[in-house]
Amino acid sequence: MQNTMLLQTRLETMIRQFTPNWFTVCMGMGVVALIVSEFPIFQAFTWSFGAMLWHLNMLLFVLFSALYVLRWLYYPVEAKQIFKHPMMCLFLGAIPMALATILNGFLKYGQPIYGESALVWAELLWYVDVVLAVAIAWLVPFVMYQRQQHELKSMTAVWLLPIVACEVAATSGGLLLGHLAVTEHAVGILLASYVLWGMSVLPAFAILTILMLRLALHQLPAKELAISNWLALGPIGTGAFALLVLGTQAPTLLASIGLAHVGQMLHGAGIVGSLILLGFGLWWLGLAILTTLHHRRVLPFNLGWWALTFPLGVYSFAILNLAEQLQMAWIYGFAYGLSTALLVLWLWVAGKTAHGFYHGHLFFSPCLKSYLEAKQQCAKKAV
Repeated sequence: MQNTMLLQTRLETMIRQFTPNWFTVCMGMGVVALIVSEFPIFQAFTWSFGAMLWHLNMLLFVLFSALYVLRWLYYPVEAKQIFKHPMMCLFLGAIPMALATILNGFLKYGQPIYGESALVWAELLWYVDVVLAVAIAWLVPFVMYQRQQHELKSMTAVWLLPIVACEVAATSGGLLLGHLAVTEHAVGILLASYVLWGMSVLPAFAILTILMLRLALHQLPAKELAISNWLALGPIGTGAFALLVLGTQAPTLLASIGLAHVGQMLHGAGIVGSLILLGFGLWWLGLAILTTLHHRRVLPFNLGWWALTFPLGVYSFAILNLAEQLQMAWIYGFAYGLSTALLVLWLWVAGKTAHGFYHGHLFFSPCLKSYLEAKQQCAKKAV
């Protein structure tokens, strides 16, 4: 009886304290599941390992979704406080990005395992992902402007999360097109993906500009947020990756509507544009590494450490795709080196997260804490 009560109490705590930053776990695991099978050695093993991680990632996504829905059902007043918290609401963008790794997994692993139905699921999930990404890209910044208090010195790269989801959806759209027939519907997905790219990359670069100003004026972020600098690699890598995959599909699809010259132009622009973005990403990667090394002795573990995985993963994917299009061995070598570093970082962060999940140390809602403190202050004033 006592064990049952303890289990029930722990479950209630998990639900009440659950926050959307847990979906960054699915983002990181999802990108590792997709990239591990790209290694040219032990193909049978890496493909099976990637498929296993993809299935595990789906289970985690369902679990986290259930916990978050339950929080809104059982603690709606407390759940709404996320829109008042200047940091936690930004992690809503992690939900569509985590979903994107699952739909991409249907394209990579689903068809050999589940047949053609996997493609149907991938396309359906892409539409869901687009709706979520666009809604969050509009809603979260509006809430930031309308009801939250922000200062330049407290700004971090976490501001990018609700914005980047749209370009992740654009990349998934390009990957999906590689499995669809050349139809007007497919052309529509291509054009929509370019629009999604514009909705994300341009605001993201505006945020990166402000972030560079913040770093210059107020120095490096605090040790608790030091890993957040890696997030800046996300929109850069994803932006390059999207240009490459969309540029690959553009010539054939646009030729079907009499715009073959535009398609060829977009293909070339994808390669050139990705090289420029990857160069910017390389600069920011060095900055993120130096920031991490600066705080290496005092870095406290938290879920923010998952910023070491997804941004580096999409950056590595972009370089891999570029190597495939250019067929240059040294670019492949660089991409595999980054991918190996990604696997090591993922194992490290996943181990610490599993330990914290089991012991319940990582279940903490800052927005709930702020809400309870505000209630106590109101109660004191009333007395």
